[in-house]
Amino acid sequence: MLSVERIGHGPPVLFIHGDIVGPSLTWRKQRELAERWTLLIPSRPGFGASPPLERNDFQLEAPMFAELLGDGTHLVGHSYGAVIALLAAAERPEAVRSLTVSEPGCLRVAEGTPAVDEMIANGELLFENASSIPPEEFLRLFRGGAGSAYGIPNELEGDLLQGVELLKRERPSWEAEIPLEGLAAAEFPVLVLSGGHSDAFEAVCDALADALSAERAVIPGRGHTVPSTGAPYNERFEAFLSVAEGR
Repeated sequence: MLSVERIGHGPPVLFIHGDIVGPSLTWRKQRELAERWTLLIPSRPGFGASPPLERNDFQLEAPMFAELLGDGTHLVGHSYGAVIALLAAAERPEAVRSLTVSEPGCLRVAEGTPAVDEMIANGELLFENASSIPPEEFLRLFRGGAGSAYGIPNELEGDLLQGVELLKRERPSWEAEIPLEGLAAAEFPVLVLSGGHSDAFEAVCDALADALSAERAVIPGRGHTVPSTGAPYNERFEAFLSVAEGR
């Protein structure tokens, strides 16, 4: 059973955070949307009060979030959480009012692009050696490869250390097989966002948007950490939600 924070009033919006940090940091700039929307903000397994899995895995987590969609909810995911959101939407498309993803880690949707292939190869090398790499160095290498805007302290402790240990055991996001045809056939609108900092993520987001006939936007300023741009993210996201809700 996932721990879920619920705040606000209005149509429901379900947020899925990514790796390392939990929902309170990932979605801190989106809390203001609670004035007009009901925000459902779960913690993924092992984060916050949500019980851990033996190993975090998008395939195991997607059904948990699909269940939280209820009778109809707007679905939002970032990074690894965006991969989970894509799979959850495919599992229960009838319960999705709209789908928004930012820089999803499903790299193989753009496999064959040199920058994407290089990111996959670097990621595989990093995870193959995870057990021998100190947490601080693993975090530096992982965030550097993804283009995260978060700083890296000299010593890890508390929730951040726990997040890195979860990450080191996690099933890599690029192993995900996204059911593009099924998602493209669904009736809900899709918005794909990127940070304009990485050739690899731009290629992934472009390929995903093309396959799903999705709206596409680039929101620069915070690298991979697109939701933390705050107002630019929120304005684009809420405009999309409002149109989708009007349908």
